[in-house]
Amino acid sequence: MLRGLFRTKNLDDILAAAGGPQFSLKRTLGAFNITLLGIGAIIGAGIFATVGTAAAGDASRPGAGPSLMISFVITAVVCGFTALCYAEFASMVPISGSAYTYSYSTLGELVAWIIGWDLIIEYAVGNIAVAISWANYFRTLLGNLGINIPAWLATDYRTAAKLAANNPAEYARLFGGAPHLFGHAIIFNLLAFGIVALITVVLVWGIRESAGFNAVMVMIKIIVLLFFIGVALYYVSPTHMVENWHPFQPNGWRGTFTGAALVFFAYIGFDAVSTVAEECKNPSRDLPIGIIASLIICTILYVVVGAVFAGIIPYHELVQKLANEQAEPLTMALDHAAPAGVQWPSTVVAFGSVIAHTAVLLVFQLGQPRIFFSMARDGLLPSVFASVHPRFKTPHVTTILTGVFVGGIAAFASIDEMVDLTNIGTLFAFILVCVGIPVLRVKDPGRVRPFRVPLGAFFLPLLGAVSCVFLMIYLPPASWWRFVGWLMLGFSIYVSYGYTRSSVGRKVGRPTLTPAVLKLAALGFLVVAVGLFTIPHDLGPFSMWETATHAAADRHDRAVYGLIMIAAGLVTGVACALFGTTQAPDAGEPRAAD
Repeated sequence: MLRGLFRTKNLDDILAAAGGPQFSLKRTLGAFNITLLGIGAIIGAGIFATVGTAAAGDASRPGAGPSLMISFVITAVVCGFTALCYAEFASMVPISGSAYTYSYSTLGELVAWIIGWDLIIEYAVGNIAVAISWANYFRTLLGNLGINIPAWLATDYRTAAKLAANNPAEYARLFGGAPHLFGHAIIFNLLAFGIVALITVVLVWGIRESAGFNAVMVMIKIIVLLFFIGVALYYVSPTHMVENWHPFQPNGWRGTFTGAALVFFAYIGFDAVSTVAEECKNPSRDLPIGIIASLIICTILYVVVGAVFAGIIPYHELVQKLANEQAEPLTMALDHAAPAGVQWPSTVVAFGSVIAHTAVLLVFQLGQPRIFFSMARDGLLPSVFASVHPRFKTPHVTTILTGVFVGGIAAFASIDEMVDLTNIGTLFAFILVCVGIPVLRVKDPGRVRPFRVPLGAFFLPLLGAVSCVFLMIYLPPASWWRFVGWLMLGFSIYVSYGYTRSSVGRKVGRPTLTPAVLKLAALGFLVVAVGLFTIPHDLGPFSMWETATHAAADRHDRAVYGLIMIAAGLVTGVACALFGTTQAPDAGEPRAAD
């Protein structure tokens, strides 16, 4: 049989491993502190960056228009279902493992690997979007202060290429001064790369954060958003705003639901509250209050911001804006509403946004290395990922690797692509958490649960899982292709390394060295990932098949080569993985120690 592939880690063992005196944390946080932490984790690049793209849409998805305010409510309801599941897990397993630990305890090693690999999308890829948005707001801030950064040092190449195709004159104006290499203009987002590099250095050096510091950051974020609302109402009367709300749903309910899938990025972070379970005075009471209260407060604030934003700049004008302009929607809207030459309102918003973005970058860039750290400690990644700097006592290897990954991609990627990928990855993680509640209720019904999801083990958790799937459906095809490709890449690493070296693998007697057949399986899954990254990402499954079967179709070769790699790699990977994981080790084959 597939020895231990879905074997779980016993909750008692997890609690015992984290319960030693050297690992215990001081329980000092109450419901108010948890609420502030939740607001601090939620309010960030999402509200400052996604409202423009969600309202306007693009070639691959319809925009929500003024119905964006409904999109925020829909997303809040979906997050609410998941938040209840996080609250039950956190009260039952009051340690800082979050979704990775919950999945290991309910659904087994393979799912734990998937969720750990998937969380890279939420933290690292999400931080790419945050870095891009930070760069846009920072450039606006400097521009308002009289310091102009050339567009070719603050824009990704793909956005510039789209502008060159759609508006050559504007491209020439913005990027005509860019240096060239081998006949191609050098265009990259140096600002995004620079902030990630700076934060990486700080995190390797070491940094301490406190609930008090978080409270200050929360106050700054809220004040800036209230300032945006107040200034907008000063320049644009409520009557005129209501007039700009028409048409309310320019693309119907599909646009509204698509907007909800996109603004989900604005809610990412509430799940991070569960990681402070060890520091709550009363996790069973404080966590549910903090999670739900922070969601409610942020939802009210988001709905008002969305309504004001849609009232400032009409939909037909918003859709004409560039992607990098939509990436800083609040300053764009204030510049649109303010009289000519009045820049101080957008300067204030840009300053507040830079501070908010910096805090989010710091927190998520701090969290991603620790996910690698936990996976390496369980044997799913090489032990070097769990190494600690001898002087600074930080996970320097994973921190530097994360910084290189985030900063390198942020220099060349566009924000809408990163937001979509982050959303689908996080929604998938939420699905696994929701499914884990009924699974553990059945497997371990006698365990003490200080907080229980209301209305039974199945209704709300499964409703949460289904609603997450519903939002995923409204994400563009590119998100799905890239997400599955990312999972295949991760599965290749698991088969070639984690399967034989995990702590669970040692207990069930797997070989210490990866057999050749599993290496071949890993190669097959790697080929699948390459194929998924090769195919045209803007096409759905049926359109992809039509493109591949019609020689005259645009991008026919990419579709054919990609599908061939996917099919060949999938057959090889699945067949070899099944054979390699079902065979008992030879008598002379070395086994890992129990």
